[in-house]
Amino acid sequence: MRSRAAFFLILTAVFFRPETVLSEETTKTTKQIIEEEESWLNWLGGETVIVGASKYEQKISEAPASVSVITARDIKRYGYRTLADILKSIRSFYVTYDRDYNFVGTRGFGPPGDYNTRVLLLVDGHRINDDIYDQAYIGTDFILDVDLIDKIEVIRGPSSSIYGTNAFFGVINVITKQAKDLSSPELSGELFLFDSTYDAYKLRGSYGHKFEKGPEVVVSASGYDSKGQRLYFKEFDQPPDMDGWVKGGDYDNNYSFFSKAAFQDFSFHAAFVSREKGVPTGAWGTMFGDKRTSTNDDRGYLELKYKHSFEKQIDLQARLYYDHYKYRAYYVYDNAVPPNPPEPIVYTDRSWGEWLGAEVQATKTLYEKHKITVGMELQDHMRQDMRFEDPFEVYMDDKRSSTNWALYAQGEIRPLKDLLFNAGLRHDNYKSFGGTTNPRLAAIYNLYEKTTLKALYGIAFRAPNNYEFYYQDNGTSQKGNPDLKPETINTYEAVLEQGIGERLRATVSAFYYNTKDLIVQEVDPADNLFIYKNVGEVNASGAELELDGRWDILEGRFSYTYQDARDKKTKSLLINSPTNMVRLNLSAQVIEKLSINPEIQFMSKRKTITPGEYAGAFTVVNLTLLSQDLAKNLTLSFSIYNLFNEKYGDPGAEFETIKQDGRNLRLKLTYSF
Repeated sequence: MRSRAAFFLILTAVFFRPETVLSEETTKTTKQIIEEEESWLNWLGGETVIVGASKYEQKISEAPASVSVITARDIKRYGYRTLADILKSIRSFYVTYDRDYNFVGTRGFGPPGDYNTRVLLLVDGHRINDDIYDQAYIGTDFILDVDLIDKIEVIRGPSSSIYGTNAFFGVINVITKQAKDLSSPELSGELFLFDSTYDAYKLRGSYGHKFEKGPEVVVSASGYDSKGQRLYFKEFDQPPDMDGWVKGGDYDNNYSFFSKAAFQDFSFHAAFVSREKGVPTGAWGTMFGDKRTSTNDDRGYLELKYKHSFEKQIDLQARLYYDHYKYRAYYVYDNAVPPNPPEPIVYTDRSWGEWLGAEVQATKTLYEKHKITVGMELQDHMRQDMRFEDPFEVYMDDKRSSTNWALYAQGEIRPLKDLLFNAGLRHDNYKSFGGTTNPRLAAIYNLYEKTTLKALYGIAFRAPNNYEFYYQDNGTSQKGNPDLKPETINTYEAVLEQGIGERLRATVSAFYYNTKDLIVQEVDPADNLFIYKNVGEVNASGAELELDGRWDILEGRFSYTYQDARDKKTKSLLINSPTNMVRLNLSAQVIEKLSINPEIQFMSKRKTITPGEYAGAFTVVNLTLLSQDLAKNLTLSFSIYNLFNEKYGDPGAEFETIKQDGRNLRLKLTYSF
């Protein structure tokens, strides 16, 4: 497989010789060429503007973090279907899929079944992690259709100094498109093909308009339906009763809605997603092959924002929001113990979350070069309920509410023209465990015109969630632990951002972090029940290299990540922690109105839950052909994922490895009226 991937790289390099392609000018308008050129030169000089690192606009070269930006153009060129697909392409990030949820790992930390609690996910600055499990949803359960994404800011390192809990390893801020990006009604249809036993489709309709001297509106709705693949699981190959195959149990259905409106200083956002996912793996001891075993997630929010710039360089932001989360899981067990009937029993696990929040932030610019930001945030969790039952008995009916508040401040001081200091501090107070205070410090030095050095330090925390605190099923398998305390992380990082010539940009970083009091699930020997405890501690170090380049009709991005994350007590590598990762993205206009966009992803072997066993290294090659304006207002995209049908698996929380998708195809048509 590796030899085929190497051959593909060589073939791509040969194919992209300038004499084999048409010039970029023959396929793009002068305006498009100028805009893309200016955008690239801004990025090369570190002038790209982001908002997620400090909660206000700043140049990427002045952000107190190592930041990556993925644009709508990238999403279209490489055929990304979900946020999980996008994160797989970013240095230091990787994604694990257990055929139910997608789990994000970063800098060597990605335990199976982690529920993404240590990365904060935002949409236009709004927290998406729920208030029961603290889960960030990045697969087909993500609240936003990827076609509505303008750009994604990936901010590495601890950010609890301005965001509080979950901003442990980093923050992912997804910024949505504006009305001008959807200047006419748009319809999109997608068809997915895996093999003769699987098909899926997706439909989307979007509309954006800016009324003259009036509001600006964006409205979009999407739907996705998948019958599921025919999958083989060796753990259930037990003749004569089972052969290890399951058909249709991997189904995935969802629909989503997003809208926003802006008028003068006010904006309003509304979003909702509902997903039903079949669980084909026989997880949690359920009956293998029974299609009724499934998880269902609903997530939605409403938010009203106010933003105004006053005289004397004072910027004020305020927002009010309401969030909703609902979870239902159905587990089918073969339980023939009297008085239960001899047929299977469906157990139901439910969670409900509802909360209100408010935040006010003021930023003052002093002497046109210093900035001081202060803010406060309040959350009232009106409902944090969990219930577990079967048709004959209720094992848990836990109903709770809670409040938490925070105060934060950040200073951006520039003592010299080329030297910037950034310091932030936030105090969070929780009803459950009390208070925690977390700082972040950065020294940023613009050594030369295209050379920036950053020295970064930060402390972050993750608060125990309600599931870890209180979930118990009446002595069946798990009990709660209300004495949990927050996890903490200390991170040190050095970053070099360097422009090389006129067409290349390099980012090099080295990091070290130490986590304490990690919340880990163990078996209590006193009663053999699962319980969460503060027992984990990890030391990790690593380095990252990224090169972004553009040469006439060819663009590309290459990254290499080395990471060594170990349990402090045993000195052993963490489960699902690859030591080496490589990413390569290329894009070239090969003929008129057609671009070819290959992507290569390599990951080294990873430990599994079985001692001494590893999920093997793999190389996946994806290829997307993109034709814009194939006919008037029509865009066609054809993608082949896992082009060489690489056979590989991800480490699981219950199984040694879980098989991932082989070669699969997507055809997408988008029409703008």
